Amino acid sequence: MMRSRFDFAGAEVVVVGASRAGIGASIARAFQEAGARVEITGAEPEPAPEDAGRFGYTQLDVTDGAAVRDFAARHGKVDVLVNCAAITARGEEMAPEFFAHVVDVNLHGTFRVAEAFHAQLKAAKGALINIASMYAMFGSPKNPAYGASKAAVVQLTKSLAIAWAGDGIRVNAVAPGFIVTQQSARSRTDPAHVAAVNLRTPMGRWGQPEDIAGPVLFLASEAAGFMTGTCLAIDGGYSVA
Repeated sequence: MMRSRFDFAGAEVVVVGASRAGIGASIARAFQEAGARVEITGAEPEPAPEDAGRFGYTQLDVTDGAAVRDFAARHGKVDVLVNCAAITARGEEMAPEFFAHVVDVNLHGTFRVAEAFHAQLKAAKGALINIASMYAMFGSPKNPAYGASKAAVVQLTKSLAIAWAGDGIRVNAVAPGFIVTQQSARSRTDPAHVAAVNLRTPMGRWGQPEDIAGPVLFLASEAAGFMTGTCLAIDGGYSVA
């Protein structure tokens, strides 16, 4: 019976922000392997080569409200929506215009997508999972816009969980720690930074995208049927060290 709770056969899943090798793509693959029909989006014209032809793909700018609404309108049933679109640039986010752009993508984009798919999620009594970050809980001198936007994503998750509970929609989030992705490649060129992360993390390593996929599937499953408004830390113990 417990195994059947993680069977997503027949489920329609949309993962926004999954065009590059990283967390979104790993989540999409995990849902597909669990039986779901999965569609992904990304800012790039095409998905990562390894995913070409594997998923339905749409190039989507989450800062474009009309494009987001049009994308959502093309969908009938949606059981699970995962908001993974995000940007950051270590050391560049003090520039006011870029700060605003990061917040627009990471926070406003998350809300635009969620709001656009509200009707489908309500009809399906579905699940929305937002991707936050451990930087929602820590100051980030090199990534202030990213940290601020992800902290706001956690609060947005709580607010939508309350607002949409009556519609049968569960809204949760995960907060990844340091993960080996294309987005983190720049920070991983700093040996001192990599070593400091490993030293502080109780599990002694950076996470892999696959480490995030399992908890997301759990939050979308019947096994988490009494969970809403929560944010799971997935950081190898970094946030408690």
